Amino acid sequence: MVRNHFEQQLEALNEDILKMGSIVEETIYKAILSLEKQDRKLAQEVIDNDDVLDEYEIKIDKESVRLTALQQPVAKDLRQIFMISKIATDLERMGDLAQNIARISKELSEDNLIKPLVDIPRMAQIVQGMVRESLDSFVNLDEVKAEEVGKQDDKVDDLDNQILRELLTYMIEDNSAIKQGNRLIFVSRYLERIGDHATNVCERVVYIATADRVSY
Repeated sequence: MVRNHFEQQLEALNEDILKMGSIVEETIYKAILSLEKQDRKLAQEVIDNDDVLDEYEIKIDKESVRLTALQQPVAKDLRQIFMISKIATDLERMGDLAQNIARISKELSEDNLIKPLVDIPRMAQIVQGMVRESLDSFVNLDEVKAEEVGKQDDKVDDLDNQILRELLTYMIEDNSAIKQGNRLIFVSRYLERIGDHATNVCERVVYIATADRVSY
């Protein structure tokens, strides 16, 4: 009976993590869409939803502490509870980064873009997939999938570097492009950091499943 109750509570934590992940993925999508469409209203919608992920993180952290204190979990359970709390923090920070993108989108909403947005949306699609698949690996404690997802971070890093080089070229050739170029470089960097957090989730999955510390 006690074990069944514990597993139900652990499952509730897992479900909250998945809800957070779904919100993060949607937040990234809307932030980038608002940039592509120069949609100030959509950007503001992303910014206004800041508290939702914060509340989930606080709830998960409190429940993790309570579950550890009251249920006396075994070693693997402890690893999972501890890592759930860490994953919640990763997801909350991903949301913060997406909101930073939305703030830049709002700032640029009245400007003519210095170039069509191609690589930034591509990068965002990869990052959204990493978030989704890292959480899939968490649900199934699939360390093989976690490793595969973690390795996608190299693609994100490559695109970040490519975007940086291209935007610097625009900025060198045209001083009037410097302000917007800098903002778009920040967008790329924020996406790269979201990818890093998704990679963190994958590393935490491997730790839960195997007790081994890995770095992708």
